[in-house]
Amino acid sequence: MLKVGVLGAGHLGKIHLRLLNQSEKYELIGFYDADIINGKKVAAEFGYTYFDNINDLIDAVDVVDIVTPTLSHYECAKKAMEKARHVFIEKPITNTLEEAENLLMLEHKYKVKGQVGHVERFNPAFTAVRESINQPMFIETHRLAEFNPRGTDVPVVLDLMIHDIDAILSVVKSKVVGIKASGVSVLSQSPDIANARLEFENGCVANLTASRISLKNMRKSRFFQKDAYISVDFLEKKVEVVRMKDAPAIAGDFDMILQNAEGVKKQIYFENPSITENNAILDELESFAESILEDSIPMVTLEQGTEALKVALQIIAAFENKSVLN
Repeated sequence: MLKVGVLGAGHLGKIHLRLLNQSEKYELIGFYDADIINGKKVAAEFGYTYFDNINDLIDAVDVVDIVTPTLSHYECAKKAMEKARHVFIEKPITNTLEEAENLLMLEHKYKVKGQVGHVERFNPAFTAVRESINQPMFIETHRLAEFNPRGTDVPVVLDLMIHDIDAILSVVKSKVVGIKASGVSVLSQSPDIANARLEFENGCVANLTASRISLKNMRKSRFFQKDAYISVDFLEKKVEVVRMKDAPAIAGDFDMILQNAEGVKKQIYFENPSITENNAILDELESFAESILEDSIPMVTLEQGTEALKVALQIIAAFENKSVLN
């Protein structure tokens, strides 16, 4: 078992503490929170060991799980890496691209592993169809959430849309060459609603919409490719896969056949991938443990987390510039 310590005991930090405490791959040593009152309260309520000094906790563990506000991600990860500790960092990886790139250098220098908490990669609906998404040419995502003051210290792009940015980058193996975007601030000082159009070198186009002032929650992505339409509902954990193949010479009574203007006939059929219920946060934490124990590449590397942040920041910049990269 790997000894692990958690930095940050807010809403998500407490979830991480609970899951790490029950994991068979980790031994939870304790946690640190800059708010001493909150730290002692969490310790008293749940029985976890509270460290009032961040360095003492880092010294006591093999893995540091960083669930602090984004502004402190870099300094926390830097402290841990300089002591040769592996780091799991909640998304976004850091506050700035320069900080993320510095962590990449530290990861290499101290020969440690790092993983970014892009949890949707472990969503059972996404994992059920991940291998079926092959060279999509148009992608559309909607990530809508009811208003919650937590997280409004950053633009909705870094709060919500970055989940979809990472998922898209994981399936589109091509460089982003153009970005157009718009964002509107309604209740917060930073944009609460955003739309972005990503254009890739291979011709793929992705249209992303995110809102944190919606009347209902929605987390859906649709992937269109040459042979299929794939819909992923991250919230309801449902998928829909519609494929086309050459129509049989003699169609059955219930076969769905389409014919284009050139007379080519295609048969539409549906697939129902099996979805296995899971706890995505526990899975991402345990997958990181496996990468350390097996000396393999983490599921969501610091490089991938950096690339997602880079695109997110370019989208935010495009709010003012209207378009970038072209």
